[in-house]
Amino acid sequence: MELVHCIYCSVATNINLSPAELDNILEASRRNNSKVGVTGLLLYEDGSFFQLLEGDRQTVDTLYDKITLDKRHHRTTKIVTEAIKERAFGACTMGYPKISSKELTTIPGLNDFFTQ
Repeated sequence: MELVHCIYCSVATNINLSPAELDNILEASRRNNSKVGVTGLLLYEDGSFFQLLEGDRQTVDTLYDKITLDKRHHRTTKIVTEAIKERAFGACTMGYPKISSKELTTIPGLNDFFTQ
């Protein structure tokens, strides 16, 4: 097994997702990812998704291909897929920190990905 992480971003088709809709996406991700041994992190802010997936290369590649076909978002852009020595989010089937735009601006060195 080759352990990798895949990092990508996308734009929500419906940029006004409710907290309940986001929770449904998160729960489905956690359920499905735990079945195939994928862990990671999901960020969402004002219509933009940023996700890190980690697991077996073939599994992560297959999952990313499936994600690109999901009609709930578009402009899916893979940032990187690369081998890793160990998981950064091994205890998380899919971490999802809830953070506001105002809180994002207080993080030193954060770029403007979520403001564009």
